[in-house]
Amino acid sequence: MTASLGAAIWVDADACPVPIKETLFKAAERTGIKVTLIANHPMRVPPGDHIHFIQVPQGFDVADHRLVQEVAPGDLVVTQDIPLAAELVGLGAEVVSPRGEVYSPETIKARLTMRDFMETLRASGVQSEGPAPLSNKDRQKFAAVLDRYCHKQYLKSPR
Repeated sequence: MTASLGAAIWVDADACPVPIKETLFKAAERTGIKVTLIANHPMRVPPGDHIHFIQVPQGFDVADHRLVQEVAPGDLVVTQDIPLAAELVGLGAEVVSPRGEVYSPETIKARLTMRDFMETLRASGVQSEGPAPLSNKDRQKFAAVLDRYCHKQYLKSPR
């Protein structure tokens, strides 16, 4: 399956789990969809015509700002950064977390509200557990979202 040349997948790669990156690399080679990782530290990516890496300078939200500059409507972005996801959804991107949670115009406001609430709790001294480790179910959920995106791009591509 080879998808439209206009399709692109962007990865907020600093905190993206390795198994998710590996799934994305396989999808890039299988489908021909361009996958670009953006991070502020060096990262090894496999060689391939469809896999790219952009290293940005260190600094607060530098990678996020680059993603916002680069992403086009309809691109898929992988991030677990809720404020970044909200901004990208507003730009018309399709956004998914590494756990397979799809952020949409209908769901992103609730996620932002919950994030802000939890941040307020933590700032007031309430201890909270961090996220659970990435599970096989999370990986499967992410892979299903990725497959749907790739299939949709394939259907859009001229044959």
